Amino acid sequence: MKLFEKTISEEYKFEGTVINLKVQQVELPNGKVGKRELVEHPGAVGIVAYLNSDTILIVEQFRKALDRTILEIPAGKIEKGEDIKLCGIRELEEETGYKAKKFQFLGKIATAPGFSDEYIYLYKATELYKGEVNRDDDEFINVKSYSIDKIKEMVKSGEVIDGKTIAALAYL
Repeated sequence: MKLFEKTISEEYKFEGTVINLKVQQVELPNGKVGKRELVEHPGAVGIVAYLNSDTILIVEQFRKALDRTILEIPAGKIEKGEDIKLCGIRELEEETGYKAKKFQFLGKIATAPGFSDEYIYLYKATELYKGEVNRDDDEFINVKSYSIDKIKEMVKSGEVIDGKTIAALAYL
């Protein structure tokens, strides 16, 4: 059986500044018709920023969708037409106040492929040096640093629950 769904029709239900929601009618592999509710997202970049060979930067932010504060690697949304790597470089400095002499692509992850087209591109930043914090007006962040071993312990204990952060650790 060929695993593919042909789009029959689609209708946008919401178009926002960050996401769009569309509903599609699709032809399923067995010939029947199904419905898909899909979130379009421009994608994001996450950065594993090394202060030294064993210590990385982590940001603490309140996430309204979860209604709680969480720990995660620095990350941000790709602006329309923006180069992915340059987005990561920009976001690292905006959120943490650091720049990196070396910025290496690690890989990409599909965050929620059951309903969203978002990819997060992951980078490793090393040889950090001071830049300038330049956060968005609605962005409030505490920058912290932890050893990689400590972050892994925090994942296992449930203290770190952010998917991109957990996925990024698989590349280290």
